[in-house]
Amino acid sequence: MTDNLSSRATKTTKGRKYDAKPCDIRNEFQRDRDKITHCKAFRRLMHKTQVFISPERDHYRTRLTHTLEVAQISRTVSRALYLNEDLTEAIALGHDLGHTPFGHTGEDALNGLLKDGFRHNEQSVRVVETLENLNLTYEVIDGILNHRTKNSPATPEGRVVQICDKIAYMNHDVDDAIRAKILEEKDLPNEVSGRLGKTSAARIDFLVRDLIAHSMENEIGLSTETAAYLKIFRTFMFERVYANQLHNKERSKINAMIRLMFEYYMHNPHNLPKEIKASDTERAIADFIAGMTDRFAQKQFREIFMPAAWEA
Repeated sequence: MTDNLSSRATKTTKGRKYDAKPCDIRNEFQRDRDKITHCKAFRRLMHKTQVFISPERDHYRTRLTHTLEVAQISRTVSRALYLNEDLTEAIALGHDLGHTPFGHTGEDALNGLLKDGFRHNEQSVRVVETLENLNLTYEVIDGILNHRTKNSPATPEGRVVQICDKIAYMNHDVDDAIRAKILEEKDLPNEVSGRLGKTSAARIDFLVRDLIAHSMENEIGLSTETAAYLKIFRTFMFERVYANQLHNKERSKINAMIRLMFEYYMHNPHNLPKEIKASDTERAIADFIAGMTDRFAQKQFREIFMPAAWEA
């Protein structure tokens, strides 16, 4: 039902690349949501790094739990603004399907190896369009492609996901950094804790309310003042968490691991799985490595480069 949506909400789709028989119990964006949650790439997010690489404890976020948090926050905002909640949810659930193992470290490694670079948002579109052929609506694909900060989604629902992605990861990454003893809550800048909130829950609540209030009468976005404080928060996170020296030590190992596997398959493309098909070898290798979970990447590396124990 779209009768209760605002005038700027996306009420219908422009269609799909390939015609599909309509469903009599779900709208087109609900169908996309279901396709995404049933695809293989979505299940693999469970074992892909968010920030902390292959954590042994169970309470650190993974790429899957991040995705679910983004979907939950985005749906709250979309519902309050009378936007299309089904479209919002589908975009949120699909936005990171193309992410590499080991988070942005893996992405940076592949980006340096491919002649045309590697960007996880573009790979997410490749997953849904080519690798898994989900035949999603144009609006969902646009939201997935343009969820990064520098991009401009074509729908207000895509813009909601773009902002809520940042709200989610910055706050849950603080939780995980505290859990990892990289920082303490009191380390946050006074502008962040004093204005946005002293806990992750309080900050998310404040940011969501600000986003809703400002977007009621304006373009989808945070108020100017709150956006400035969020920028301070983001700068702090990059300096203290994402560029942490202990984390950087592991980053160098991951860069080496992905580079060695990439070079191995460039010289031995016949060892790629037969189901990996692409227009050229480099693209096929990128698809294979990007689709790996952290533990599968480690397993592949051991099988290729580590000697096996001798069994008499």
